[in-house]
Amino acid sequence: MSPVDRTGTPLAALRQIARSGPAPAAEVRCEMCAAGIPAAHSHVVDLQSRALLCACRPCYLLFTDEHAKLQYRAVPERYLSLPGQAFDEQAWDELQIPVGLAFLFRDSVRDRMVASYPGPAGATESDLPLPAWDLIVSRTPQLAMLRPDVEAVLVRRPAGVPDAQCFLVPVDACYELVGRLRLLWRGIDGGREAHEAIEQFFARVRAFSRPAPPVGAP
Repeated sequence: MSPVDRTGTPLAALRQIARSGPAPAAEVRCEMCAAGIPAAHSHVVDLQSRALLCACRPCYLLFTDEHAKLQYRAVPERYLSLPGQAFDEQAWDELQIPVGLAFLFRDSVRDRMVASYPGPAGATESDLPLPAWDLIVSRTPQLAMLRPDVEAVLVRRPAGVPDAQCFLVPVDACYELVGRLRLLWRGIDGGREAHEAIEQFFARVRAFSRPAPPVGAP
C-alpha cells in the first residue's frame, strides 16, 4: 500500500463496498502499537502466519522495504490490469482451479503459489502446480511482477467468455471481497446479492487499474 492511506484512495473505496452493516463501536487500533487508526487504514502481512494486521502509518512504513529480511511486509496499493488471455480455458485447467473466480499469490515462506476461492465458508485454498504456473508466466511475463505475500493475481472467468478478467491487486482487497461474499452468499452459486457485490468489486478494480507495463519498463 502507498505510504498514505486515506479516504479517496482505491483501497479505501474498495473497503467501502466490501463492508456491510454498521461500523463497530470500538475504535480501530493498530495491531502493532495499539495507536488509534481510521477505518480506512493500511495493513501488513505476517509472513509466517499470513495474517493481515491493521497498521498505523508509522508502523506500516517500517515494513515497506521489499528486500529487508523481516517477519512483516507492508501491503502496497497497486492495481494493474493484465492480459485476460493469460488465463484461457486451457491455462485454467492446467492450474486445476475448479471455479471461475480466484486470486493467486506466492507464499514466500513455503515458496509455493496458492490459489484461493471465495465461497460461503470464506476462502478455500489449494497449492498450484508450479510447472503450470511457470508456463503461464513464460507466456505472460507481466505476471512475474507479482510481489510475494502482499499482492495477488485476481482472475474471473465468466461462463461463456473466452478471455478472463485479470488484475494484479493488493492481497488485502481480495480478503475484503472474501469477507463480503461470506456474508452475502446464498445457495449453491451465491445468489443475486453476492453476484452484484462481485460486479461492483470488479467495476471498481477496473476503474483503479492501469495496464501492466511491459516487463523491464520502469
